[in-house]
Order: sequence, then structure tokens, then C-alpha cells
Amino acid sequence: SCETAKIFAQEEIETEIVWLGNKPIGGCICCRACRKTGKCAIDDGVNDFLDKAEKADGFIFGSPVHWGGATGALTSFMDRLFYADLNGGGNRFYLKPAAAISSARRAGTTATWDQLNKYFGLMQMPIVTSQYWNMVHGAMADQVQSDEEGLQVMRTLARNMAFMLKCKQVALQNGVEMPQREAGIFTNFVR
Repeated sequence: SCETAKIFAQEEIETEIVWLGNKPIGGCICCRACRKTGKCAIDDGVNDFLDKAEKADGFIFGSPVHWGGATGALTSFMDRLFYADLNGGGNRFYLKPAAAISSARRAGTTATWDQLNKYFGLMQMPIVTSQYWNMVHGAMADQVQSDEEGLQVMRTLARNMAFMLKCKQVALQNGVEMPQREAGIFTNFVR
């Protein structure tokens, strides 16, 4: 959001906004090609983002609410993005702070926010929060500008993200090592 961008500029944190666009994004077909290549077999922007993720220090993913949840395009994108990284042995997201933002005219924002945060938890990404759930309200972008509390939540979120990014940088510069990672254990509930 514009509010977060303003704060990141004040905090001297470089940002890039990536829009998914308005073309369809297909979901994961579980072909598992990513296990060999670390990339998704479907080449429609997911792999470009994986390359960007390699260099990024943190992430904010946002979605309007469609039918009580995140957009189909975003969930398809995130399913394939994180699945390709996880199954391809990647480390592009590990311990990089992340935040989810949701926007709606009325309802569905908390469900969408919860839905997006699940990706971060699975990828061991610290989840950045604000003084309230990371959401704004308005049917159109100009209406969001009247959601004073929502805009304040966005500013606080950006400050909290900036703090976490700076803390991680200082820690690594002063010899604090990243935690040791264990190989994943996968258990089926039916035996």
C-alpha cells in the first residue's frame, strides 16, 4: 500500500512492488518437476518471483477479498511459489520476515489474512504484525484512504517490518548465526 511505501522510504528500505496482473494464473498440478529444478514447470511469473526472492530480505503479500478469501490468482501463485521452493530444496524464504495484508469492502479480511499467514508459517518466515490485523476497508482504492485506522495499521506494519529487517541485519553482522535446520520429516496420518 502507499502507506507502507511511505514508511519504508522514511526508514531507507528499498522496495519493489510486484503486481500479478489480470491474466489467469493456474494452480499447482503437483507434477513435482520443482524437485529437480527448484523452479515451477509452469513458466508464468512464479519463477521470476523466485529469482527476486533470492535477493529480497522480506515480503508483504496483499489480496483483496474474493468470496471470503484471497484471490484465486494469488493463492495459485503462492501455492506454486512456496511449493517449488520447498520441494526444490530452496532457501529463498527461510527466516525472512513476511506480512499479509487484506482489503475488502466489508467482510472476509480476517479469513484472508489467516489464509495468507499459513504460507509464512510453513516456510519458517517470521510473521510481522501491526497494532491490529493487517487489513484495510473500502470497495475501491480511493475509499481505503478514508479508513484512518486501516491506514495507521499499515504504517505500524511497515515500521515493525523495518525494525525486524534491521534487527536481523545487526544480528548477522555481529555473529549471531542462523538456526540449524533439520531435514523435514513427513508423516502421513493414515498408516
